[in-house]
Amino acid sequence: MGRVGIGAAVVVGALSVFTYVRATRKIEAPYPNIHASRDLAVIERGQYLVEGAAHCGECHGAKDPPATSLRGRPMTGGKEFHTLIGTFRAPNITTDAETGIGRLKDEEIARLIRYGVKPNGQAALPFMPYANLSDEDLTAVISYLRTQKPVRSEVADHDVNPLGRIVQAYVLEPKGPTGTPKKSFPPAPTAEYGEYIAHNIGNCVMCHTKVDMKTGAFAGPTFGGGAEHEAVGNPRKKFLSPNLTPDPRWGWLQGWSEDAFVQRFHAGRAHTDSPMPWESFQGMTADDLRALYRYFKTLSPAQTGPDPREHQVVLTASNP
Repeated sequence: MGRVGIGAAVVVGALSVFTYVRATRKIEAPYPNIHASRDLAVIERGQYLVEGAAHCGECHGAKDPPATSLRGRPMTGGKEFHTLIGTFRAPNITTDAETGIGRLKDEEIARLIRYGVKPNGQAALPFMPYANLSDEDLTAVISYLRTQKPVRSEVADHDVNPLGRIVQAYVLEPKGPTGTPKKSFPPAPTAEYGEYIAHNIGNCVMCHTKVDMKTGAFAGPTFGGGAEHEAVGNPRKKFLSPNLTPDPRWGWLQGWSEDAFVQRFHAGRAHTDSPMPWESFQGMTADDLRALYRYFKTLSPAQTGPDPREHQVVLTASNP
């Protein structure tokens, strides 16, 4: 029995070491030929994306003092995401050389955003949906970030639990672009551009589709709603994302005109603790919002999500 116990301990130890090594392995990925620009129009486009539809500040904005929206704050990071596989923290992306991105090359930042590979070669968790940004938009984002003031702010490392190490080692892979990213994608009020916003800028798809939190894979119909999202400042309260497909029974946009859709976004926040970053989306152009609306109308209907007739968008501990 003693020999069996020793043998089992050796096997477990060896497997643990192998799992850690694999979870922290170096990933090969190219460095995009992307360089920050000083052109004011490019920087302005980057600001529109970062502070608007891409809502970068909602994760990277300074978390103190607590507030419903972190838009417009210094992007010092620190926001925590508590998941089944550990606690993860958004990094400081100000231009500080020690604690931010000040020492990183443009190509290193571009590789991290597009291929999910950190400057040290390790895989970043696939939380950011920007792999398919066009070259022009990726350039604009980095150009705007380069204009930000440096703020020294240390952010603690992720706390990955044993399950998380297993997932990192054997399940998660860096998410690169699904094809060759476009050189440019000029904004237009079309369904095609709406798809680009919904999947590659606004991350609408990851909030309005059920996702397996262990793997990051979709676990329900695309834009079928029903995903649970923690209320701002209240982990005991959850919001259910609405179904955005054109299903006549379950789609929440049925009966909405295009103008009503635009006006709803420009009106801003209705639920004070809604996890949707209304402050960022509120400033989107009418054409971009029309593009979204027209894209949602092209989706395959899905009979899922919270009931639009009963307005069941909120779950609490007392209302399971």
